[in-house]
Amino acid sequence: MSLTKRLSKALKTLSKTDRVRAALCWLGSLYIRLVRVTGRWELVNGAVPAAYWDHDKPFLLAFWHSRILMMPYCWRRGQPINMLISQHRDGALIARTVSHFGIDTVPGSTTRGGSAALRGMLKALKAGQCVGITPDGPRGPRMRAAEGVVQIARMSGVPVIPVAYSTSRRRLLSSWDRFLVAWPFSRGVIVWGDPIEVPSGASPQVMAEKRQQVEDSLNAITADADRRMGHAPVAPQDWPTP
Repeated sequence: MSLTKRLSKALKTLSKTDRVRAALCWLGSLYIRLVRVTGRWELVNGAVPAAYWDHDKPFLLAFWHSRILMMPYCWRRGQPINMLISQHRDGALIARTVSHFGIDTVPGSTTRGGSAALRGMLKALKAGQCVGITPDGPRGPRMRAAEGVVQIARMSGVPVIPVAYSTSRRRLLSSWDRFLVAWPFSRGVIVWGDPIEVPSGASPQVMAEKRQQVEDSLNAITADADRRMGHAPVAPQDWPTP
């Protein structure tokens, strides 16, 4: 076995211990803070979420899985939010990392662990707190919205508000979602979309239209954020063939 493979195996083994996971998540939160404080950030359409925050009105925050890194800083400090986080190991690491920013988590996803996650999200929304969702998580296809986000909006009576970010200096990983790692000392932009309302009595056809509206809006503002930072937009992944 080569030295590289041995080191990789050792790191995977170490990452399974609770102390190492805790340290990695703490270091991750420090990195996010470093990117934020060393960057020059622009806010686009920020009046949209502010109108809800100012009146303590809950909403569903929607963003693509690839843009999760800097999401803690799209949020107004002190405003309560719960993030829907998948139950696999990567999800646990994300949950632990965002906890350093005062963000609570709801375990599960819109497709896995769904009933418990749904109850948790509806409870938070009923209490006047916002909920954050990655409509293409936890496994894709990339930049394709599952129906879960509009189902929750219909049941809760709160709108979906899309958001995206991009940075001038970055790396896109070769993961399924093309995860964006922002570099320190970058220019950055956070772009908010307009609220998307889902009627409580929406028919299956209307639900399909609203799902598409969420997907289209997220792709549009993500492309806008990338262009503002001088990058070509990332292409969505095709739906798997039945």
